[in-house]
Amino acid sequence: MQQKFFIAFLALFCTIVTINAQPSIIPMPKEYKAIKDSFKLDNSVALVVTEPSFSDEGYYLQKEVLRITGVTLAVQNQKKASSILLEKSSAKNTTPGSYKLKMSANEITISAADDEGIFNGISSFLQLTTASKVAKNTLPRSFTIASWEINDEPVYAWRGLMLDESRHFFGKDKVKSLLDWMAFYKLNKFHWHLTDEPGWRLEIKKYPLLTLVGGIGSYTNANTPTAYYTQEEVKEIIRYAAERKIEVIPEIDMPGHARAANKAYPEFSGGGSEKYPDFTFDPGNEKTYQYLTDILKEVNVLFPSKKIHLGGDEVSFGNQQWNKNPGVKRIMESQNLKDLKGVEDYFMKRMADSLYQLNSKFLAWDEMANLSLPSDKTIIFWWRHDQPKQLQIALDKNYDVVLCPRIPLYFDFVQDANHAVGRKWQSTYADIKTLYNFKTEGLVAKNKQKQVLGIQANVWAETIVSPQRLDYMIYPRISALAEAAWTDKKDYENYLIRLKPHLALYENAGIYYYNPFQPSYNSEPRK
Repeated sequence: MQQKFFIAFLALFCTIVTINAQPSIIPMPKEYKAIKDSFKLDNSVALVVTEPSFSDEGYYLQKEVLRITGVTLAVQNQKKASSILLEKSSAKNTTPGSYKLKMSANEITISAADDEGIFNGISSFLQLTTASKVAKNTLPRSFTIASWEINDEPVYAWRGLMLDESRHFFGKDKVKSLLDWMAFYKLNKFHWHLTDEPGWRLEIKKYPLLTLVGGIGSYTNANTPTAYYTQEEVKEIIRYAAERKIEVIPEIDMPGHARAANKAYPEFSGGGSEKYPDFTFDPGNEKTYQYLTDILKEVNVLFPSKKIHLGGDEVSFGNQQWNKNPGVKRIMESQNLKDLKGVEDYFMKRMADSLYQLNSKFLAWDEMANLSLPSDKTIIFWWRHDQPKQLQIALDKNYDVVLCPRIPLYFDFVQDANHAVGRKWQSTYADIKTLYNFKTEGLVAKNKQKQVLGIQANVWAETIVSPQRLDYMIYPRISALAEAAWTDKKDYENYLIRLKPHLALYENAGIYYYNPFQPSYNSEPRK
């Protein structure tokens, strides 16, 4: 069956190049032109890095070409008969991340003004190379790659993916694999949801019980052995992401979604409800603020992004015991707060101030849009698609925003009407076409568009128990996300043509993916 698959792929690849005259690249470049010549990639090709600051990107290109093709690129000081050049662009006022890729029979030049742009150009070249390799399904001594001239830039600076590892823990290797595919598709923000009710997944030296006790359990099994990331593992993953020009943003959820932490240190619990026990931190206990600030100090040292997401969502699920809390009553009286929402906001303002003191930005879900905070230090994530007013409130306060509405950007929502596991919103779900066509027109006024940093998909893990199901919910939706975040020129049928060859890439990589062209190809994993 695999042989038939690759024969079909080769026929499709030839169709793409000869009939549609478009590069097999996702996301689709802004401008491109087919060149009649083909470039021969073999061991005689020299890699010339003319800009010293691009040496790390040159090393990455060497490693990936060797991994994909078996070809070794030798670094040279000057051009040879056949060369790949990484050059600094002289163009001024270019969009960060933009690049140019120019190919001919004996030379490839990738140029950009910054290292992110050079990396994006490398990613496009590697997609062309990978397509050629998969089409041949072999490791020959050389590859012939169709040549293109490409001038490309992203529409959005924030092209993100969030992974929830509190509810189910997937581990370092799976995270690295995800980062590889993010880089392949030019996604550049990895939002890492590390704490929530089921488990605390980040080692904090000052409070070791957070992981030793709080790391026990998962969403589906309270007795799952302790699982978490050590600080050394976190550093390793951050380095891995940085090599791929991906910024890692941690989330430490508060004041709700705190049960795992409260299991470890119950003295800071603000209680909860029958359905959500020990759901909150205690805003009436002055020591709670120091405790959480100590945690954030360690997090801030670990993560160089200088951005920490503090959650701030769904607090009302379990804050009922605040009504009987003497400390909360004192705060309400001293601060003239009318209700528990006011207490929640008071708590978050204090924690935001802790972040500002650490020279870190405060990130939160759209429940925090009403807060009055420094707009240059605050980013709001709009997730409640049924409450556009929260997005408007954030924009009116001049906050930068990241758009991640449940429909169509929550990857725990099913992608097919026939799927039985996962979420739906009434009768709607997050199918790949709706995701691909997502745009800000109608959501954000023209005079507010500059406040939209970009878009992000969120992979919540209540119904994602296994790595196999994680794959199924991410691939190929990650490719549609990438194109939605990169370009405002949408052509779904064109995208599908380019997507088909990528299914062969997933196949080769052992990814258990959803096939939108043949939904029964891989059955929906129940776990």
